[in-house]
Amino acid sequence: MNIQERFLKYVSFTTTSDESSETCPSTKQQLELGKFLVEELERIGLSQVKMDENGYVYGLLPATAGREKDTPIGFISHMDTSPDFSGENPKPQIIEDYDGADVLLKGSGATLKVDEFPTLKWLKGRTLITTDGTTLLGADDKAGIAEIVTAMEELAETDRHAESRGYENLSGHGDIWVCFTPDEEIGRGADRLDLSYFKAKYAYTVDGSYEGEIAYENFNAASATFKIHGKGVHPGEAKGIMKNASLMAAEIAMSLPEKETPAMTEGREGFYHLTEMQGDVTEATLNYIVRDHDQTRFEDRQNFLKEIAEKFNQKFGGTPRAATDKNHAGGNIVELELKHSYSNMQQIIEKVPEILDRARTAIESNGITAVSTPVRGGTDGAKLSFMGLPCPNLGTGGYGYHGPFEHVTVEGMQTVVKIIKGIAMSRG
Repeated sequence: MNIQERFLKYVSFTTTSDESSETCPSTKQQLELGKFLVEELERIGLSQVKMDENGYVYGLLPATAGREKDTPIGFISHMDTSPDFSGENPKPQIIEDYDGADVLLKGSGATLKVDEFPTLKWLKGRTLITTDGTTLLGADDKAGIAEIVTAMEELAETDRHAESRGYENLSGHGDIWVCFTPDEEIGRGADRLDLSYFKAKYAYTVDGSYEGEIAYENFNAASATFKIHGKGVHPGEAKGIMKNASLMAAEIAMSLPEKETPAMTEGREGFYHLTEMQGDVTEATLNYIVRDHDQTRFEDRQNFLKEIAEKFNQKFGGTPRAATDKNHAGGNIVELELKHSYSNMQQIIEKVPEILDRARTAIESNGITAVSTPVRGGTDGAKLSFMGLPCPNLGTGGYGYHGPFEHVTVEGMQTVVKIIKGIAMSRG
């Protein structure tokens, strides 16, 4: 099975994760892809293949003769797709020898535009795979899975041929672990990865965009929830009595810096992002995510939100509170709950320089430029790094994730296969 066929097979599985679910995986559909991957890993010759009770799929390509003492490494991708947009029954459009122009997504009539996705210019002449506009494609992260499996298949085949020749002229590789996780898109992908089974010293998530990407900086992240308690009364008798929770919530939302939102920031600039607001006269809620690459600024942002809660408690007549992350003091009109999500993995990765050196060498040996851009988000690798498994992120060759404009090229995926193999075969 070539990588195009493999990728199209994987995206045929609907694997949308569900944040409201308390199970792992959050949706049973992910298990169907997991079962298929177990069969495929066994077929291509990996050992210690299993899917555990939480839906994590593992496999090992054992070290070749003479490389048994090499540092064991790993590659990780996720099986779920984002709940931000429908991932059910995608209908990929395959455009051979892409001309570099806008692409009509025939199912919806929408257009994948070059001026909105300028990286399309780089993809001219390749085989482009898009959605038909009615669903996302699933390249995030089934392109990563396809690349890892294809690389393992090619390495395993090389190993078998080398063994039959007595390992003559074989550069070989150390132990290579693979893992495919559920629920990455809802922030749980790393939570139950069994590091006692996945015996790599360090690993790479394959979940980025540009195929020359090696990302090891990400946001520090937290969630913030304002809960506003109002007082309801008949509007005809409301003067001096009513406290409208929705109006108070709107005032709180407008008090945050208007230029410090995702739409107004880039690079390492942090933000406050209002993800949801709901309420009525008596109760209202504002849900935010808070992000910053710099640890000090990240802490300052959280302290600023605490000050906002204090300010509006005083304005609206609440009881003053201590500056704590969780406030449930009696009489408070505004409660703020802060919850840490993940940290910047840079501080971990830079202590293991070989992990970056191996990736950069493999990328550049394929004639492309290695790029380390700060991730304006998080990855499973960020959590795993703080769990004891340093884990930067590699590109997949896919773009436009989490929506109908998602796209990837066959050639980009083929390049990533070569990069994975190059990392695996280098000595560390």
